[in-house]
Amino acid sequence: MATTIELSYFNTFWLKRLKNYTQYKETGGTGGGGTTAGAVPYIPTNVYEDWFVEEARIRGGYNNTSVNLGVKAYLVEDEPQQQTFKNRLIYSGIINSRTGINNTNQFPIGEDITRSVDPRSGSIQKLYAENTNLLVFQEKKVNRALIDKDAIYTAEGQPVTASTNLVIGQITPFEGNFGISRDPGSFAVHGYNKYFTDRDNSAVLKLGPSGIEQISNFGMIDYFRDILAQDGEIIGAYDIYNKNYVITLGDPKVTIAYDELINGFTSFFNYIPQLSTSCLGRYITFQDNAIWQHYVNTSYNNFYGVQYNSSVTFVFNPEPTRMKTFKTISYEGSNGWEVPASSFITDITGVDTNPQEPVLGNTSYTDSVSRIYSYDEGFYTDPASQVEYRAGFDRKQNTYYAALKNNAPTRAMEVIFDAAQETGIKAFYATVKLQTDTTTDPTGPKELFAVGSNYNRR
Repeated sequence: MATTIELSYFNTFWLKRLKNYTQYKETGGTGGGGTTAGAVPYIPTNVYEDWFVEEARIRGGYNNTSVNLGVKAYLVEDEPQQQTFKNRLIYSGIINSRTGINNTNQFPIGEDITRSVDPRSGSIQKLYAENTNLLVFQEKKVNRALIDKDAIYTAEGQPVTASTNLVIGQITPFEGNFGISRDPGSFAVHGYNKYFTDRDNSAVLKLGPSGIEQISNFGMIDYFRDILAQDGEIIGAYDIYNKNYVITLGDPKVTIAYDELINGFTSFFNYIPQLSTSCLGRYITFQDNAIWQHYVNTSYNNFYGVQYNSSVTFVFNPEPTRMKTFKTISYEGSNGWEVPASSFITDITGVDTNPQEPVLGNTSYTDSVSRIYSYDEGFYTDPASQVEYRAGFDRKQNTYYAALKNNAPTRAMEVIFDAAQETGIKAFYATVKLQTDTTTDPTGPKELFAVGSNYNRR
């Protein structure tokens, strides 16, 4: 395609092209023509080719010095096009601010200034300098490279480091076939621990003194297997205030925190940052072209100017092999917690292949309870007797408790008792969700120490 450039003075111009190769994610089997069926591009196709104009004379003057490549007697280029080596490192000359030496723009081809890693482990996605070593994160591998030294092995196979003028020394991989995939944004560091994700292996990882460890195995294997299979950018950061590794991922995105002290993921958050970082004991996120500092607002659960509710989900499963009738729910903590409608749910009925009663084969039926209001929201006065009652949680000795009322007490072939005298739901186990209400000090702190339920054996 031709391009016309209008000039107001005499000069010479070069039209150059920078070629970028599109990276693809393999999502299916091999298709025809050597391509991958269902491949999804990681780099948009609108940046496949970039063009730019370069002047040939300094300052564009009529008689100014002309800039050209000059004589290249030392090299014959059989292939003049740009080449991309995704698994190589290259370094320039030294820089020394004390002596005024700055050779960072020099890449002498006659010297050994490149290092390569295993191409089978994919492209290099992240570099991190740690003390006198360089960590090289590939898609499928993590390596450690020595800086300004090399390793010499004894007859017994033990490495001995030796000083040398080699900038990047020996490169050795960490144990385990894990890498950072194509998500360098998931990387975060605190102290001697480095955190990152491996989308291809459905794992969240920690690199410490003892090597690579899968922290996603701590009760979250199924969850990360599903959410890491989704597309979208992964944002990782270390929350220095709460000592948590925080990652934002998925589609739609969610934010999750990992606590090193308990070796587990502690909470989901409602805020979705564009970028996160920590500085001087402060946890900072970026959203809507603004900088937000966390843990300084007097309003709890307020992120980016939006107020949210907290919720906690529990599973009651005492005596797993025995059928039970859950009668009540109680908790110790602050005022303001409620159980929303259909948030106390039993397990699924199960399979029954009785040919005389096909309706008993329903495998998706569950019992649930009506809404249990918080201590304040459930307060009312009987207009006839003027007696004060509470429709939800009541309080006794700083413990909040309520009876469970079946939300749907009738169904086919079920024995029905007097609803005025019978409460509770029958199940092997039950799942319950407690959340903060919207009226009881909505911006204040809410504490929850313990949750329990009384049941009868049935």
